[in-house]
Amino acid sequence: MLIDTVIARSAPSLAGLKTANMFGYVCADKDQLIGEIRVINRTLVPRRARLILLSFDGRRALLYLYRPSFLRRDLAHPLAQEILSQLGYPTDNPARCLMELQRRVNESEEFPHEVGLFLGYPAVDVYGFIANKAQCAKCVGTWKVYGDAEEAEKRFRMYKKCTRCYQCSYARCASFEKLVVAVS
Repeated sequence: MLIDTVIARSAPSLAGLKTANMFGYVCADKDQLIGEIRVINRTLVPRRARLILLSFDGRRALLYLYRPSFLRRDLAHPLAQEILSQLGYPTDNPARCLMELQRRVNESEEFPHEVGLFLGYPAVDVYGFIANKAQCAKCVGTWKVYGDAEEAEKRFRMYKKCTRCYQCSYARCASFEKLVVAVS
């Protein structure tokens, strides 16, 4: 069921700790999936979060759960702006940037390396990943770290703990609605 996957793969974003999560979901019926996304968004949107379908190949979907206000903040970072501008993104509008990412995910042979900017990874780490061709990272967790490894390790632990707590709470019958934190 999609809601189980959303909780397992996006707990830090549901909790308001992270900008976004991206995850795969196996399903054969795109219309049914879109219906499930609409139902989930009835809970997410009033709490300032969204779930969108980035791509679908007939049996597997790539989904993106995000906090628009967090994405706006992250993409406004000067280094993020520089990276996206160099790659030809319309940096004046986060929604248009997201549409461009979606286009690239669907049309490029290689997955776009700048995706980390859309997931809340530090811009310095995304820059390091691109510049170093994914080599020579200081540490690896949710992402490859090229900047502050100590801070990244704290965040990795926080995200893992959040995911465990959310999965346990949901298994104990906590409603999905109660798990989605409203943010401003």
